[in-house]
Parts: sequence; structure tokens; C-alpha cells
Amino acid sequence: TGVLRVYGANLRQVLRRSAGNRGTSFAAGVGVTGLLQSSTATALLASSFVSQGMITTAAALAVMLGADVGTALMVQFFSLNLAWLAPLLIVAGVVVYLSKKNERAGQIGKIVLGLGVMILALQMVTEATAPLTQGSGMRVLFAQLSGDLLLDVLIGALLVVVSYSSLAVVLLVATLSATHVVPIEVALPIVLGANLGSGLLALLTTWKADAVARRVPLGNFLFKAAGVAVAVLALPWVTPYLLQVQADPEQLVVQFHLLFNIVLAIAFIQFTERFALIAERWLPAPRPTELVGQPKYLDPVALDTPALALGNAAREAIRLADTVHEMLTGLLTVLKTNDLSLVEALRVKDDEIDRLYSAIKRYLAQVSREALDANEARRWTEIIQFTINLEHIGDIIERLLLDIAQRKIQHKLSFSQAGTSEISDLHARMAANLQLAVAVFLNGDLKSAQRLIAEKVAFRELELRYADRHLHRLFENTQQSVETSSLHLDLLSDFKRINSLICSVSYPILESAGVLAKTRVMGDQPGLFNTKGPAANEVP
Repeated sequence: TGVLRVYGANLRQVLRRSAGNRGTSFAAGVGVTGLLQSSTATALLASSFVSQGMITTAAALAVMLGADVGTALMVQFFSLNLAWLAPLLIVAGVVVYLSKKNERAGQIGKIVLGLGVMILALQMVTEATAPLTQGSGMRVLFAQLSGDLLLDVLIGALLVVVSYSSLAVVLLVATLSATHVVPIEVALPIVLGANLGSGLLALLTTWKADAVARRVPLGNFLFKAAGVAVAVLALPWVTPYLLQVQADPEQLVVQFHLLFNIVLAIAFIQFTERFALIAERWLPAPRPTELVGQPKYLDPVALDTPALALGNAAREAIRLADTVHEMLTGLLTVLKTNDLSLVEALRVKDDEIDRLYSAIKRYLAQVSREALDANEARRWTEIIQFTINLEHIGDIIERLLLDIAQRKIQHKLSFSQAGTSEISDLHARMAANLQLAVAVFLNGDLKSAQRLIAEKVAFRELELRYADRHLHRLFENTQQSVETSSLHLDLLSDFKRINSLICSVSYPILESAGVLAKTRVMGDQPGLFNTKGPAANEVP
């Protein structure tokens, strides 16, 4: 996770840019997996890109062929005697992490520490299994497996699923082969099973993802299944030749793992499009109607990279704002047309808002607050506050729709012509402010934030003026105004509340710029941002 937090954005950029052809995709898969030390992690990254439409399934499958070779190269690296390196990496990692805990260097120290712990853990596994491997019972157990290739493959696959690491399983089998506990005739099929198990593990990991995201692990599993099937048939004839080339059992196991994945990549790199078509046929994309009210950008893989996770949450918040805008637009239509069917349709929109809001809130709750720097922590809070306000606006609009249906439409009442014009004017300002608020939320522009607060002041004054005009119409006994007075005043009040929630997106920006006082923005009101010369609210 340390690698993803520090270099996650760069790794994703490498994968996106390499999707142009098979060769660069394959190379990117090798490199990214070498850094992540996990083909499953690479599979999750590639799957998320396919799900978001950033790369094609065929390109992602080429990445996965490279990822499998990258994992095999890491097995080759960790099979070397690196015991001397572990304490150096651990000490260096701890020192850097503790001294620079809240900086980027601290995360790099965490990466170094993790690498040292991994090397130390592999060394400890080797030492811990030494007494076990020297026992006669273990030798008898593995001797019983000789000759049953399918059982050996199955055991290898199960070991990977249970341990969650094909790298660890292959290294363990290599160690047992070095002490002749596991015959080479058993070790090689277990290695094949480990490869099959890594493909199965990626499938299980993405089981709850959408159908499009599951295509990548499915296609990769098909690669591995086909390769293992051919290798199992060829193994009895190939093994004697392999022993002639490499007599050391430990190195033979490691190199066989690498050879299998290289041959697999060479054999299938030209067929990624065909396997992509198979995966797309077996896992068709859901119909657009199935995605209504469901998040599109909340990629769980990005949670390890806070900057990307916050970006995803912000994109989803914009979708939430768009849905609120649809409700707001529909509200005015209901006021003018008395359309009860539209009332019900807009209430469904509020359910969509609730689902999106809950999804964003759960997603942000999974972002590690410790991994956030000061700017990211502030952005985290801004997104939460923005979505909370949008959800409140949706609830207010839904209540207004019910009030209009019960107090106006059912009684066949209508507002006066002047009242309708005033409500329409406030509504237009409110809708425009929502668009401006979205822009402020996206770019954090100080001038736009100041303008939004100025609009809030102007809106409040206009609401008071229109309420006063309505009271004058009551004194004049305007029939329509008398019949709808309570609803009319409630609308004005709720419009002001909605507008205040919309404009509150400006406060964090104004506060960080030092132009927000405890009770109001610095400067004269209502001429809040006048141009009469240098004012207290000006920012250098």
C-alpha cells in the first residue's frame, strides 16, 4: 500500500499511457507489478481502468500477461540470498518513516520497511520449516503426491488462494525442493497450480465488482487455464530436459515459473482481442437503467492513493449536484403546471440522491486519514460538507413537492401572476448559484467564492423584498395571494435555506484565504465586494 500511496498516481498514468499497443501494455504490466510485487494488485488497477472506460479490455489483458512475468521476476529476485539486506532495509525504513512521518519521504520509508520485512519473513519461513522438512512424515506425504499431476496442480492453486500470494507459494516450494522434501515431479505441477491459483484469486477479489471490471481477471484466468492444461500434458516429456539444463532443484522451480509465464505471454499476446471478446460475451455490460442512482467513479482500488480517491469522490459529488439540479428544475415546472406525475418522478430522484450520498460517505470513510496531508484533509472535509448540503437540499425539495401537491395541486389553487414571477426569479437565481457553487467546488477559485457569497446576500435581500410584496397583496385582498399565502411564504423561506446551503461551499475557500470573519465576510454589507478602493476583504 505504501507504493500505491506514493506512486499510485504515476503507476495509473503509466498504465493509461501504455494502452496504445500490446508491447507497451505488456511492458507496463511488468514494471508496475515489479513495484507492487503483486499481480493481483495490478489486476485490480487494470480492472478499474476498464470499468471506467479508460483502457480497453484487450489492452488490460496485455498488461496482465506482463504482470504475470513481473511476478515471476520478483520470485527470481527473492530467491537470492538477501538475508544480509533485510536488517539494513528495516532500520533505514523505520528511521525515515519516524522522522518524516507526515511527509512523502515517510511513505517512501514505509515502502523500504515493507521490503525489508518481506525479505526477513521469507528468511524466517525458511528457517521455521527446516525442522519440518527434515522429518520423515513430510517426505512420505509429498511422496504420495508423485504421479498425480492434477492433484498437485489443485494443491498449488489452493495454497495460493489460502495464502493470498503466488510469490510466497512458489518460493516455499522452491525451498522444499532444495532440501529434496518435495520431488521435482511434484514441485513443477504445484508451480502450475500456483499460477492457476493467482488467476482464480484475482477473480475472487473482483467478485463484487461490476461486470465490466471482472472481464480482465476472467480473461487472464482463461490464459492461465489454457496454459496450465497444455503444460500438464507436456510436463512428463519436458521435465527430463529441464533437469539436464538446470540441476539445482530450487533454481529449477523458480526458473520454470518464469519460463511458463514468458511462454504464456508469447503464446497469447496476439490473441488478447479474441479473449477480450469472450470475456465481454460472458460478462456483458449492464443496461444503463441498471446504473440509475449508483456510483460510477468510486473505485475501491484508488483508496490506497488518497489524491485519486478524493478525485473520484469529487467526480461523484458532481453527479450528485447534477441530480439536485434536475430536481430543482423540475420543482419550478411543478409549480407552474401542477403535474402530479412529475412530483412522483422527482421524488424518485431524491432516492437517487440518498443512494449516491450514502455511497460517497462510505467511500470517504474508507480513506485513511493518517495518509492525508493538510491539503488532502481539507479537501476530504470539503467533499463531505458539499455532499451533506446537497443531500439536505434534496430533502427540502422533496418536502416542498409534497407540500405543493397537497396544498396547491389537490385544491386546484394557483399563485398570483406577480407571485409566480417573483418565485421564478428567485428560482432562476438559485439555479444559477448552484452552477456557480459546482464551479467553486471544482476549482476553489477565490473570486468565484466571493461572488457566490455576494449572491447569497443579494438573494436574502430579494427574498425579504418579495415577502414584503406578498404581504402588500394580502392587504389588497388579492384572491390568489390569500389562498396560497402560507405556501408562498414557506416557498420563499425554503428557497432562502436552499440558497444558503448552496453558497456554503465558499466558506472553506474564504477561510483559507483569510477573508472570512467569525460571523461574516470582512467588508461592508451589502456592498460586500465593492470596487471603491482597497478594502479589508481584498487578498494580496
